[in-house]
Amino acid sequence: MPHDSYDDAFIAGWLARVRSIAIVGASPNPARPSHGVARFLARAGYRVICVNPGQAGRDIAGLPTYARLADIPEPIDMVDVFRAPAYLRAVVEEALALAPRPALIWGQLGVRDDAAAALAEREGLAVIMDRCPAIEIPRLGLSGPA
Repeated sequence: MPHDSYDDAFIAGWLARVRSIAIVGASPNPARPSHGVARFLARAGYRVICVNPGQAGRDIAGLPTYARLADIPEPIDMVDVFRAPAYLRAVVEEALALAPRPALIWGQLGVRDDAAAALAEREGLAVIMDRCPAIEIPRLGLSGPA
């Protein structure tokens, strides 16, 4: 799938479908975008789980935090990536090793790696990159999971 632009219905459909979101690269610093997005998504009604190896076992924005995706003790629907583009492939590979697998990989603003996206899509995962769900939800007039 081309990733230069996305149809609004595609984004809205995914944001309505997912219920649980892992935020990879979540920061405990309230000034960081990942912190605010985690808090926003939780308030919108999603089950949000943070992933940050240095913060495992602590809360970020009042949310549980694990060292890696494989440590999360429940299935997740979406992986929201707040890491540099060079790390996206590793996150995709980690997501592909999960059982069950998440349905969607979301690369935050500035997070784009077309080869990583192609790998995820070959394995049946959907991919959205260089977008922010905390921007898309109000822009599309959504209220959180359906």
